[in-house]
Amino acid sequence: MNLLLLKVTLIPVVIALVTLSIRKWGNKLGGLIGSMPWVAGPILLFFIFEQGKAFGIQAIQGTMTGILALISFCFSYSVFSQKLTWLPTLLLSYVIYTITAVLVNYLQLNLLVSYGLVMGSVLLALRFFPVPTEQPTNGKRLPFDIPIRMFVATLFVLAITGLASVLGPNWSGILTPFPILTSILAIFSHSLQGSNATITTLRGLVLGLLGFTTFLIMQAYLLPSFSIAVSFGIAFVVNTLINLVASRVG
Repeated sequence: MNLLLLKVTLIPVVIALVTLSIRKWGNKLGGLIGSMPWVAGPILLFFIFEQGKAFGIQAIQGTMTGILALISFCFSYSVFSQKLTWLPTLLLSYVIYTITAVLVNYLQLNLLVSYGLVMGSVLLALRFFPVPTEQPTNGKRLPFDIPIRMFVATLFVLAITGLASVLGPNWSGILTPFPILTSILAIFSHSLQGSNATITTLRGLVLGLLGFTTFLIMQAYLLPSFSIAVSFGIAFVVNTLINLVASRVG
């Protein structure tokens, strides 16, 4: 019951704060902030609390696969958003996400190879990422958009953690970085501010995956030897430092 209460309170608060940060600091920095382990971190934490530390560590390999699929989602959504409305763009990007996840999972890569592949894919995606044609406009806001985002994200976290014992660590990990928060950010920026805002947000998010991926691989090596608090705390600091550097050079 305590974990359920944590799920239905922590995740909505996180989503609301990320949304407000984007409004305050803009799409690029907001994307970087959104790439922090606000959703995947708690999901991994819930895996450990409910399924055991070994399950959480095993899920990290699957999460690397999911991150590669997330990169393909962000890149494809940015490309398609220049010509299409949000719904066909979202559906096409989900198809590409799924194909990427299935293909990479089939390769059965080890953790270090997956980490290197993710980092290289981030840099490659950024190299060819679409360029906004103009500065994003300040679009209108839908009524109750923050509660909508909070509800959808919380529902996803409840679903993925509830099904973890059925899915197993690999597919639970693969689904952990499923672009639920990313989809919310993309849809709202696309429909309310246009493609330029979406491209800026998603590019910032992909840039932030350098830190997020490092956060995850550190868990694989820290959790066996240290407490959850120490492991998450050290990795979160490293994640933040990487994002601060990325915000300067990206």
